[in-house]
Parts: sequence; structure tokens; C-alpha cells
Amino acid sequence: MHLYNLTLQPPTATTQAIVGNFSGARQQEIIISHGTRLELLRPDIQTGKMSTVIATDVFGSIRTLAAFRLTGGTKDYAIVGSDSGRIVILDYDPRTSSFVKLHQETFGKSGARRIVPGQYLATDPKGRSVMISAMEKAKLVYILNRDAAANLTISSPLEAHKNSAIIHHIVGLDVGFENPMYAALEVDYTESDQDPTGEAFNNAEKMLTYYELDLGLNHVVRKWSEPTDPRANLLVQVPGGQLASSDRFDGPSGVLICCEDHIIYRHMDAPQHRIPIPRRKHPLEDPTRGIIIVAAVMHKMKGAFFFLLQSEDGDLYKVTIEHEDEDVKSVKVKYFDTVPVASSLCILKSGFLFVAAEFGNHYLYQFQKLGDDDDEPEFSSTSYPSFGMADPTVPLPHAHFRPRALENLVIADEIESLDPILDSKVLNVLPNSDAPQIFAACGRGARSTFRTLRHGLEVEESVSSDLPGIPNAVWTTKRKEDDPYDSYIILSFVNGTLVLSIGETIEEVQDTGFLSSAPTLAVQQIGSDALLQVHPQGIRHVLADRRVNEWRSPPGKTIVSATTNKRQVVVALSSAELVYFELDLDGQLNEYQDRKAMGSTVLALSIGDVPEGRQRTPYLAVGCEDQTVRIISLDPETTLETISLQALTAPPSSICIADMLDASINKTQPTMFVNIGLQNGVLLRTVLDPINGQLTDTRTRFLGTRAIKLIRVQIQRNPAILALSSRSWLNYTHQNLMHFTPLIFENFDYAWSFSAELSPEGLIGIAGSTLRIFQIPKLGTKLKQDSIPLSYTPRKFITHPGNHYFYLIEGDHRVMGEDAANKRLDELRRQGKNVDDEMVNLPPEVFGRPKAPAGTWASCIRIIDPIEAKTVALIPLEGNEAAFSLAVVPFSARGGELHLVVGTAADTFLAPRSCSSGFIRTYKFTDDGAGLEFQHKTETDDVPLALMAFQGRLVAGVGKALRIYDIGKKKLLRKVENKTFSSAIVSLTTQGSRIIVADMQESISFAVYKPPENRLLIFADDSQPRWITAMTMVDYNTLAAGDRFGNVFVNRLDSKVSDQVDDDPTGAGILHEKGILMGAPHKTKMIAHYHVGDLITSIHKVSLVAGGREVLLYTGLHGTIGILVPFVSKEDVDFISTLEQHMRTEQSSLVGRDQLSFRGYYAPVKAVVDGDLCETYARLPGSKQSAIAGELDRTVGEVLKKLEQLRVTTSGF
Repeated sequence: MHLYNLTLQPPTATTQAIVGNFSGARQQEIIISHGTRLELLRPDIQTGKMSTVIATDVFGSIRTLAAFRLTGGTKDYAIVGSDSGRIVILDYDPRTSSFVKLHQETFGKSGARRIVPGQYLATDPKGRSVMISAMEKAKLVYILNRDAAANLTISSPLEAHKNSAIIHHIVGLDVGFENPMYAALEVDYTESDQDPTGEAFNNAEKMLTYYELDLGLNHVVRKWSEPTDPRANLLVQVPGGQLASSDRFDGPSGVLICCEDHIIYRHMDAPQHRIPIPRRKHPLEDPTRGIIIVAAVMHKMKGAFFFLLQSEDGDLYKVTIEHEDEDVKSVKVKYFDTVPVASSLCILKSGFLFVAAEFGNHYLYQFQKLGDDDDEPEFSSTSYPSFGMADPTVPLPHAHFRPRALENLVIADEIESLDPILDSKVLNVLPNSDAPQIFAACGRGARSTFRTLRHGLEVEESVSSDLPGIPNAVWTTKRKEDDPYDSYIILSFVNGTLVLSIGETIEEVQDTGFLSSAPTLAVQQIGSDALLQVHPQGIRHVLADRRVNEWRSPPGKTIVSATTNKRQVVVALSSAELVYFELDLDGQLNEYQDRKAMGSTVLALSIGDVPEGRQRTPYLAVGCEDQTVRIISLDPETTLETISLQALTAPPSSICIADMLDASINKTQPTMFVNIGLQNGVLLRTVLDPINGQLTDTRTRFLGTRAIKLIRVQIQRNPAILALSSRSWLNYTHQNLMHFTPLIFENFDYAWSFSAELSPEGLIGIAGSTLRIFQIPKLGTKLKQDSIPLSYTPRKFITHPGNHYFYLIEGDHRVMGEDAANKRLDELRRQGKNVDDEMVNLPPEVFGRPKAPAGTWASCIRIIDPIEAKTVALIPLEGNEAAFSLAVVPFSARGGELHLVVGTAADTFLAPRSCSSGFIRTYKFTDDGAGLEFQHKTETDDVPLALMAFQGRLVAGVGKALRIYDIGKKKLLRKVENKTFSSAIVSLTTQGSRIIVADMQESISFAVYKPPENRLLIFADDSQPRWITAMTMVDYNTLAAGDRFGNVFVNRLDSKVSDQVDDDPTGAGILHEKGILMGAPHKTKMIAHYHVGDLITSIHKVSLVAGGREVLLYTGLHGTIGILVPFVSKEDVDFISTLEQHMRTEQSSLVGRDQLSFRGYYAPVKAVVDGDLCETYARLPGSKQSAIAGELDRTVGEVLKKLEQLRVTTSGF
């Protein structure tokens, strides 16, 4: 078995974001790291919307990013610390729209190791040097400079190592143009290592250490080291240094140290200032709980600066420092606003704040004001004795604030993010959909969502109006060539034509010169100021002064098809003749003297747009009933001569020639494509050679069950093609590559471009007797997301075999349930304490819920209707119970009646795992599954993490035991158990009498149930330990699973062993076999292995395309969705794996990681090809493409076609 891995939805979790002028223009961009992927975002200052400029896989894991700029430069570079053991400096090249590696310096082994630098980066604010540090011991400093040609240079590394020191954070100090300095938070563990009593560990001091890079002597010295707060976790650079022009100081220099509950300002030889971190005044808040700062950003303005610090609750604090030259007078803090908890905060000079959320969607906020003149309480270091440092070991008194809705910020844009996906299902539930949807349970805490993902582009409708009849076509047209917007909408009916004018309102007009008593075949604004209408009886040419020139079709013949552009008109007569007209320089339409007889009825015609600066386009495509398409010349020398011919498999219904940019074919200029839609719903795309008119490189795609109509439209000022069948598809160019995506909207019968003041980039379509005006806002997205809000973190969900509802369990740790919280508040009220209702009723999806001690849980069971996209019922769990697993079980003891079984546990602690009692709750379904009726609950001795229906009974993984239960009147009855597992059971699946058990640490075991002896026996397991997170059966002997380290693998049991176990009626044979390697008597064989780079949370065996082959679809914690496609033939395997080998040598990783060793992080890659690497073939320079294709004995077109076919036929993407 060989598999091809393709990512359908790249990871959306953001680990870090940096801001800078990366393109060298005068606007700022943001680079975000998605773990294994870099993305450059550009905010539009006018609209406040973010757009992706470029996103690229790095085939390595990015650990840290920093932006820096050389002194006096205008362009920022990005420095990347990764797991490659190399420091990499990237430059964004706007010409090719790609990242370019300027430097790649190797300093250590690859992999994320403790003492190999790459975990932390700090740059000198003046852009002279950079420090890269490991978690422990190692720190390297590189000097950055420029050579005579103004190119960036990098020095050899200078060491600043300190043995047995754990590094918590590093930051560059702002010292102006003195020697660069770096500050580090370090803990020395030498004594803790040698002291068995643990006394030294408790007394270990956290040190703030300054390192100075002496540029004269070219080495690094430890300048200063002082103990600081032992709970310090983050350093923030404070501006400093003198301005060259005046004696004024930018700031006092030094650092802010963020500790638990406090913020300390610290600098060498300067007094410290300490202020408390304000906390929420919530009646349920635990006053002993510490608050830490998780993200910080400093912003400099002319003559001033401020900090925004974010606590782990999402509250932003504004910190300001009052100083005179280098002396700090006071440090002040006040509450600013509350936003989602961020992994990075970025402030843009244009007045925006980008919040790269830790979980869930990312946001771009606009500053309304800087919170200077509001009445929020401000806490200053001057109001405490000796600036709050009277006794550093004693905490300062608590400072409180009241959270409120956004006041200083307003949301400008939202970037959808699936991270984290905790469970998913793939089903076709929605009505009239021909492809399955992916349902994903996403998010954390009160911001969680249940999302429906559908393949396609989102459509925003702006106008919908009913028409008097059912039209068969619609056009829009301008009056003059240089009008900015369209003036008329023309609707063609079976027996007439309706013309509407576009103004303040849309109304019918009569005096346009158009014939209204006949249907219309084509409309065109022709020449500089004339209009053209083609109808079955002839052609009307309406001049600017409303005079009409008419050409009538010969007696007994009608026009059956027409195609037009600004200067040319071709019509086909019912006698299978072509008539060609061309506009002369005086604006008259002249008929060419000959007519071309085609010999077969013409079904479709198309000519392209006139190229810039030309008189005409030289090619016409004609589709005939004899299942051919002919390319005919319109060149004056060879007018109406046939140049080439393409045979089809069915009669054509529509043809469209369009010039579109596709960088995989031609990087510099648009390619001329002939799109041919057939009556059986198949679309052919062929390339028309502009020199000799030959057709090459044909690609086919099945679009739907109706005959296809093709329409050329404008999308974001670029040509695109709408293909209308039983679904509507859009073929467009995005980031220089061609995309072909369905529209998620009702099916159109006809459509056209529409441009008016309200929607300059719109489209107009007709569906039945409805006219709709719409636009497509988000090009480039492959999946449309619709979400339903949830109360707590979703854990698992399942489907019901008989109805379309989903049953979902949610649970949050360290959060009080509604019931427990209300009891506690009532108790406080009884004690006569003042309960602040406004604080209690803050919306949890914005402010979160108050944190409770460990072992406290809030949990519920939710029933969701995915078609209506709403919650049908919600059953909260009380008594500090939390749900961990669920299953729908048809108990044969009750005549196969379906029950919902939920595994819960009370007072659960996660590490080490314990609970006061586990329970298995049994519910009956009421009103067709829309409600649940509680039956009984059964106590267990551990947490039931896995449940499954099995032969009319229930199989449960309760802690380390596997049990089979049957239903009783008062509780479930235990029938059989197996206790030989060494760690907790996390997942179960079954086929026949075989149960596959996935263990938390010991991989996968095969168990079998033998009814005659009532035995549950393990007969096979894995030869290596694996921390399983998800699994599915591929067939009776094969299973695919994902583990906690981002690997996906396929294991297979020998079929002889499988048969032997099935033939043993009592299981006595298995019982007496000798175990191998302390385990089961038989071992499975690993047949495929691959490192995805994301923790896999679910795997499914599904078919994503109607009639397509089955694939393994997996989802990852970071929001990744990918598929593993089985290869059909040996030739495919050889071809694609050879291509992959060539791509490895040509396409080196941006962070310097070896792709082969990245994909084989924990075990070597086996029988899996990296499709994401192969797909980058389309972006290679033409010369390299040809060289690789030559090595493979193919043309470039054939290689691209093979890759596209692999993707389209298996995923539809």
C-alpha cells in the first residue's frame, strides 16, 4: 500500500506574529507562523480588511520569529529560529511574491533539542546584531551588517553560553548606539541537581542577566546579573538611548519583568519600580490565584511610548512609564480592553492592533482612542512605599478593575481559524448537496464553536427580486466604452426581451433601440459608443445617436448562436454556416464576403477579448453536433480557415475562450484557454497556442448532471469563468495560480458580470424567475465555514444512525458549572456579602468564565441539528461530573432499541488521573432523537474514556480495563472484562467479533470476544509503543492511526493469523500461546508511516467525491485537514515518488530543514509521498520544471495534469 498525503486545509493556529515593512513599500505587513507554515498578511488601511499575500510551507517547525531592520534601512527582514539547527534570514521579494533566503548559518544538530539554539530570538533595536538562544545553556550572538554593495552580511557566531542554566526568556535592550546589550531570565540548577533534599531547588534564584556585545573586541561579556522575582516569566524591552539630533532620551532603557501578580521595571544601577497586575472583581474569583502576563507589545510614537500587556484571562493593560531623561519617576498600569487570549500582539503604525489568538479566530482591531482620558482606575508605583519594592518577597495589595465591553478598540476584521479541532465527522447531511460536508468541533472554553465546512466559495447576495416570467439569459452592458459602471440589464425570454436601466433604482426602459419582441442571443457594447443586439432574425447595431443599422438573416434561415467582442461578431445560421463581421475604423460593421459552411449544426461559438492595442483576436472556436471543436482563423490573410480540431466524447453545449494567468504554465503572461462544456456535464480545458492555433494539454473535470453553460466574467479586475451546471463553479486566478471552486449558492441558469456603484465587482444571475445580484468576497478559500456557538470545550460528538442530529459532549476543567456557581452565589448572599450582579452576568464568550480550583468541571450534553444549524437541546451535568465519551448503542436485551450512553466521572483530576467515581449514564431517545430521557447511571472505578456498541451490548474502556456491559433495569450489568492493559484505553473500534483497542501509551491491540467461553482475549498488538490519539479501521486486518507526536501510520495484521483466530471457537488456542516481548503472541506489521507535523485528533475512511475512491481524511489540533490517498497503480507510485525525489533536491526548505528527515521525525517515512511538496512543482521556474519533466520522460503539462488529477479526483479541491 502506498499513500499520497495532501493538505486540504493548512493549519490555522498561530504560534507567533511579527510586523514590519517586509516588502520595502511604505506600508506594514504581518508575518505569522503557523508552526510549519509562514504566511504574509497585508492589512488594507482603508477598509481594515486583511488579505493573504503569500503562504508557504517550510517543511520544518518554526519555533520563533523576529523582524529586524539595518540601521538607516527602509526594509525589514525576518529572522527564523526553527528545528533545523540553523539561523535563517528571510527577505520578501515583492516582484516574484516569494520569500528569499538571504542567509542560512548552521550552528547545531536538527530537531527541537534542549541545548540547541532556536527557541528564543532577540534583536538589537538598531539592527546591529541578533541573539538566538536554546532552552538551556546555549546562546549565540550574530553581528549583522552590510557590505559595499549594501547587501546584508552576517558574522560568525559569538558564544554567550552559561552551563546548567535554564533560560526562560531573552530580549534585546534599547541602548541607542552604545554596545548592543541583551537581557535574559536564567535559573542555575547546579545545586538543585546535587541536593537530594530539595532544599536547593526551593531556594533557586531566578536571575536577570545582561550580556553585552563588545563591537570593538568582537566578543560577548556577562555585564550584570541580579536575582529577581522567582515567578518572572516574560521580559519586555523599554525604549532608551539618546537621539542624535538632541540631548533628549527616547526612554529610560531597561526592561519590564512580568511576574505572577506583578510587573517590575528593572535596569542596571537604577531603582526598581513594582506595580500590581489589576484583577477582576468577580465574586467567584479565587483571590489566591496568581495572574500572569502571556503576551506583550511595546509601541513607540513621536516623543512617547506605551505597552499593552495581556493577562491569561484576555484582559489588556496599558502600562506607561514617566521619566526624565534616564530616570524613571513612576510606572503606571490601567485596564484597557478585553480581547481573546493571544499568542502574539502586533500594533501597526496605521492604528490597528492584530491579535493572533491562541485558540479560535484571529482579529484585527482598530484603535478608537488610547484610553488616556477615561475614568478607569490607574495604579502607579509612586503610591507604594519605595516604589513598591519595600519588601520584594511580600505581594502588593490587590488592585481591582471592572471588565467592560470594548471601548478603546473596535473590530475591523476577523480571520477564521479552525484551531483547535477536537473531533470531526464527514457526512453528506445537507439537502441537495452532492459532496459530503466536514463537521468539526472546534475551540476552547466559552469561545468554542461547532463548524460545518463545505467545499466552495462563499457568496454574498446584495439584491434578490422576482421577475414576471422565467428568463433564459441575462446580460449587462455599458453605453460607452469608458463608462465606469454598467447602464443596462438585458433579460431574454422565450418570446421577447426586457431592458432595465441601472440608476438610483432599477426600472424598465423602452427607448434603447433594442428589439423587445424577440429573444436575444447576445449583447455587446461595441466600438467606442455603440451597442449591439443579436436576435434570431438578425443583428441590430444601435449607434450613439440612437440610429439603428440592421442586418437581417437570409430568408428561411435563423441565427442559432453568436459570439462577440469589442470589434468582432460571429454568428452561426441554422443552415450550419458562419457569418463573420468586423468593425472598421469608422465604427461600421462589415460582413466578410464569404460564409463558412461547417457541415454540421453549430451548437456553440466563442472568441476571446481583443488584446490591448490590437484590431482583432485571431481565433474562433466552433463546437458542432458531430462532437468536435474546430479552431478557425480570423486573421485577414487566412480568414475562416480551419486550423485545428479537437474530438469530444459528447456534443458541446458551450465554449469560452479566455486569457488567464496560470503561473504553473506561464509565469509572465496570461495563457489562452479554450474551455469546452459538454452536454453530459463534463468540462474540458485546453491550452490554445497563440502562435499556431493548435490545442494542447487537455484537462477534464466532471461538474454536474446538467449541460454546462460557460460565461466569461471579471472578478477583482481579472478575467474569470463561471461554469453553470447542476452546481455553479468559478474558475479564477488567485496568487498567480488557477483555482476551480464551486459556489455555495443555489444553482444559476445564467449569469453575467455586474458593475454598479453599490457593487463595483459584482455578478448578476438568474435562478428560475428570480434575479440575484451577488459578489464573492473571499477568493482563495476552499472551505466555507458556518458555526454554531457552544458553552464549553467540545470533547467528542457522534451521529445517530436513524436521524440527522449530532450528539456532542462538552466539558471544561477549572470552571464551575452553572448549577454550582449559582449555589455558591446564593451562599455568599446568605452570608450577607454584596454580590455584584453586573460582574456575574458578563457574557462568557467575551470574558470567559471565572477560574476555579483543579478538579472542578463544567460539562453538558448538546443535541445539534446541522441542517438548521442550531442547538435542539442541552442537558447540563451536575454534581461536578464531566463527560468524556459517548456512544449510541442498540441493546439487544431491549429488542435493539437505541440508547445514548455517556461516560462521565466526578471530581476528576487530570495528572495523575483520578476521580471520586466514574459513571456510565444511559439515556433513551425521545421525539425522534430531539430529546433525551435519563434511564440510570452505573458506577465505575475509573474514568470511562472510550465507549462503543458491540453485538447488541456496550464495550467500555474504563481506565485500564476493557469491559462488556449489558443493560439492566436499574443499571448496566458487567458481563466480561480484560485487565491486562498497561495504560488507559482511549479509543475503540470493531468489526465482526473483533475489537480494536487503542491504548494511551502502548499503541493498538487486537482483542476478540469468544461467546461460548465468555472470554475477551488479546491476540495481537504493536511492536512499538505509540501514544494514540485517533484511529480507524481501513479493512478487517488493517488500521490507520495518529499519535500524539504528529505521526500517522498504517498497521496490518497477517491474514493467516487473522483466519486462525477466527477459526478458534473458544479462544483456547490464543490463551495458551506464548507472548512475544512481554505482550500478545502476534505482532502487527507497519506498512506506512508519515509525520504530518500536527497532532491528529480524528481519522475517517470516506469518499469525498461522488463515485471517487475512498481516502483517509484526518484533522489536526492546529486546524489542519488533510487526506491520504491510496495509489491505484504501480506506475503512479514510481512516477510520483521519483517526482518527490527531484522536488527534494530542487525545493530546499525555507528554514533549512531536510524535508525527508522532517517527514520522518520519529520513524523513517514509509510508503507515503508528500503531496504538498509535489504540488510546489507548479511554482518552480520554467527551466527547472522542464528539467524535472525531462528526467521523468514527460512534458511539463503531463506532470501538472497528473498532480491535478490526483487532487481533483480524490478530494474535489
